Amino acid sequence: MNRNIFLKSTAILSAAASLLPTESVFAQSLTESGMDKLTDDDGNFALQSLPYNENFLEPSMDQETLHLHYTFHHGDAVKAANKDIAMIKKAIDDNSLDTVDYWTKKLSFHLSSHVLHTIFWTNLTNKKSEPTGELLKQMEKDFGTYDKLKLLISKTSKGVDGNGWGILGYQPYTGKLTVLQCENHEKLTQWGVIPLLVIDVWEHSYYLKYRNRRPEFVDNLFPIINWDNVAERFKVAKKLG
Repeated sequence: MNRNIFLKSTAILSAAASLLPTESVFAQSLTESGMDKLTDDDGNFALQSLPYNENFLEPSMDQETLHLHYTFHHGDAVKAANKDIAMIKKAIDDNSLDTVDYWTKKLSFHLSSHVLHTIFWTNLTNKKSEPTGELLKQMEKDFGTYDKLKLLISKTSKGVDGNGWGILGYQPYTGKLTVLQCENHEKLTQWGVIPLLVIDVWEHSYYLKYRNRRPEFVDNLFPIINWDNVAERFKVAKKLG
């Protein structure tokens, strides 16, 4: 996952975005940022290498959990998204659209998983950092203080019903930051919001180490959030706005 490589091929991603309005802002942000690469050189969705070793995030996230999470949960979503695209194309080629609604729903789920996980890995590091500069100023403008925002993101993430994500995003139409929950990978999405920081609270993210203690897992993620990465995403999001 080379942050200096721009997304070279967006044909399939653009097709997915045209089918799925919830994905369109993700597609634009990822294409513009250069931090994330969702496809291989042939335009197929691809699982890129992690930007660090699998033990890099310990003790906040243990090596075994990271390996299983990245290899199978994220990796399987990538494989499934490619299958979904293939099945949609097959339905079109066969002029048999009876199942296309099923596959577009599956694509919404799997592609959203690929996008959010890709952001998630770059949002984390192994050293403590704090928001600074324009990002910190925006936090203070929209939420009062960073500590208040931190409490809001934490509470929002811990309170997701079932599996999902807590998300700090940028609303280009208001020029403000927003905090939201996302159930599964795609539900409760605010259309138009560009994700800057995503917190994965699916059980597979924490159950081996934390068992059912989701709040403890979320609390232990904050010391390893890569606020430089979030700030870079904020800079890109403002340009898109």
